[in-house]
Amino acid sequence: MRQEPAKRPESRFEASPVKPSLPTMRIGVIAPCAVPIPPPRYGGIEMVIDQLVHGIATHGHEPVLFTVGESTHPAERRWSFDKAAGTPEPPMLALRHSRDAYKSLRDVDVIHDHTSVGPTMVGSHPAGIPVSATLHGECIPSQVDALAPVDDRVSLIAISHDQRRSAPGLRFRQVIHHGIDVEQYSEGDGSGDYVLFLGRMEPTKGAHRAIDIARKAGHRILIAAKMWEPSERAYFREYVEPRLGSDAEYIGEVGPEQKIELLQNARALVNPIRWREPFGLVMIESLACGTPVLAFPGGAAPEIVDDGVTGYLRDDEDELADALAAVDRLNRDDCRDAAVRRFSTERMVLRHLALYAAMLGSEQINDGLIQAE
Repeated sequence: MRQEPAKRPESRFEASPVKPSLPTMRIGVIAPCAVPIPPPRYGGIEMVIDQLVHGIATHGHEPVLFTVGESTHPAERRWSFDKAAGTPEPPMLALRHSRDAYKSLRDVDVIHDHTSVGPTMVGSHPAGIPVSATLHGECIPSQVDALAPVDDRVSLIAISHDQRRSAPGLRFRQVIHHGIDVEQYSEGDGSGDYVLFLGRMEPTKGAHRAIDIARKAGHRILIAAKMWEPSERAYFREYVEPRLGSDAEYIGEVGPEQKIELLQNARALVNPIRWREPFGLVMIESLACGTPVLAFPGGAAPEIVDDGVTGYLRDDEDELADALAAVDRLNRDDCRDAAVRRFSTERMVLRHLALYAAMLGSEQINDGLIQAE
């Protein structure tokens, strides 16, 4: 295992109006080995981890990030693999990565695990070090079965209330919504002559449905999507490519700056996901740019989108097309305001810090931040 000395990150967040008075904590954060931190392009989980680790340091604590060698985050970093494994993570690499992380992080006060396999390896956890784990994916039965025997020893964090409800057999310690650095996303005017799909080239994400919805509403649509894996390319060839035309263009995968510019200029984000998505980071990124979101009312979407205020939630494609035709009635300032109030990195970081302190038995926590939203 290798490590790089800590570099004190510059503050990227405004000071919070409410700061829990906490003793300094040394916090080990385990990232998946699929994508570097921060992600160069695609990587929602990695983007959240990047923001969280910066926030931990900004509030005077000491993060230790277990990641991959090509990560460039300025915190103290440790790793086993020089290169990211890519998606999906090979199971044996993910297993070794998690095992090495727990062996390495024996000098921290608390561990926060963001991998899927790590929390199930409770026997590998350093004795006496409290462990929390964020579940970033869908709570499928096999994962629930693997976590149930250890959920009394690992503080499980859900990223939405819907995700928590989807696994009634698990004991969650907290629900903490993802956050973004809202200062990096300024409000746009939606002056581009298009609506936007932004995500992964995968059937449940619904790029083909987004094209159909935009076309029915008479809007031009841009498709910005990750397409690395064979299954993604096969889906594109069969369902998306035949639908492309003068009013529907695939522009490839985009980096952070281009993504923000696309969202700022889009009239709406069309996000027709047909699975129980546990959060949906792209939706809060869109709101931070002042751009309304159109989605089906499944998963965490109702926790993010206020129907008729910051977007529209409808049950089928025809209803979403009708709503899209009326999207200019929505106020972009309301979208931006919702992101700032409810989905800032600062809010997310403070809730995690309060949880870490509670896990360590500290009485110096702000009770208001430890309550479920």
